[in-house]
Amino acid sequence: MKEHKIEIPVKVYAYEELSLNDRTLVDKAKEMTYQSYAPYSHFSVGAAALLDNKVIITGSNQENAAYPSGICAERTTLFYAQAQYPDAAVQTLAIAARNESGHFTKSPCSPCGACRQVMLESQVRGGIPMRVLLYGSDYIYELACVEDLLPLCFTFADMKAEE
Repeated sequence: MKEHKIEIPVKVYAYEELSLNDRTLVDKAKEMTYQSYAPYSHFSVGAAALLDNKVIITGSNQENAAYPSGICAERTTLFYAQAQYPDAAVQTLAIAARNESGHFTKSPCSPCGACRQVMLESQVRGGIPMRVLLYGSDYIYELACVEDLLPLCFTFADMKAEE
């Protein structure tokens, strides 16, 4: 038996330490929480994606009384980006969330498993690492790529048979 230890490099920033471009992206993600439709969870999430063509695409979570019919902010953003700019890769995805009291979460909000898988597929499709910025009012996480959020990930390459 072997044992592997998986370590994930995460940079931690104060808002003021972010570059102007990253602050702009985080601000757009925060703004999108106000476009959220979250009458059931009262948890509003916004996302902003910077594409390699310098376009910024935004989205928010959209809930539905039939819960499986809703969609998270990350998937709303990435699916729209891919539909409108199919040849553009996502360079950076910023995510922010507000809680039931209407305040931004103090610590960064991490994407759900379904969003992590979609983020991974978007990264593979784009062919470049997708940086991830997770906003919290106390600090912000920066991850260099989606694999840092989804170690031991599953991609199309894993479905290929042995030769």
